[in-house]
Formats: sequence, C-alpha cells, structure tokens
Amino acid sequence: MRIDVWLWAVRLAKSRSVAAELCRSGRVRINGKVAKPAASVAVGDRVTWRDPLRDRVVEVVELLPKRVGAPVAATAYLDHSPPLPTRVEREAVGLRERGAGRPTKRERREIDRLRGGRRS
Repeated sequence: MRIDVWLWAVRLAKSRSVAAELCRSGRVRINGKVAKPAASVAVGDRVTWRDPLRDRVVEVVELLPKRVGAPVAATAYLDHSPPLPTRVEREAVGLRERGAGRPTKRERREIDRLRGGRRS
C-alpha cells in the first residue's frame, strides 16, 4: 500500500495531497529511509515524520485501503511519539522581543534543542 494513501486513510494527514506533499518534501521516513509518496508500507513498518510541535513515530498495525472513521483509524497504528511539550515549554520557545531581528546561529540551536531535536 502507498504511504501517502495510508497516512490519509488512518487520519494522520488531513488530505491525501497533504500526505503526498509531506512525502515529497523528504520529511516522511519508513524504517529510517526517506519515502516518496508511492513508497510501499507494510504491517510492522515504522513511519516517522516531523509535525510542527514534535517528531511523530508510528508503527503500522493494519493497512486500510480507504479512509475510515477516527475510532477505527486509531486501531490501525501504534503511536510511539514522544509526548507533546507542555504549554509553558511551547511558549518559552516562541518568546522573542519585538524588533530583535532574526535569531543568531546560537539562538537557533537553543530553539531547536528546546523543540526536541533537529529540524527537518
């Protein structure tokens, strides 16, 4: 089954075109390898990508040929993602004084570290 279709079917992407764009941008990985939209996914594969707030890690449990309801979709994968950062942590990352300009390289690294790792 195609990875873009599976991401859409289990409701991890809002639309199939959004899922395909995630794959085309090189953000989606299957078992550590960059996945194009037509890459095959099988039961037991580990799919990772970066959400705006965190890294997502899911394990494929079931292949769904078409989009299903949210309760059924939730049973098609196991979520191994780290927990969402608390509201205080998210706000601390975004605080910059108005007019301070772009972050320096050092500040950028600190922001990345607070967000939980590398940027994609």
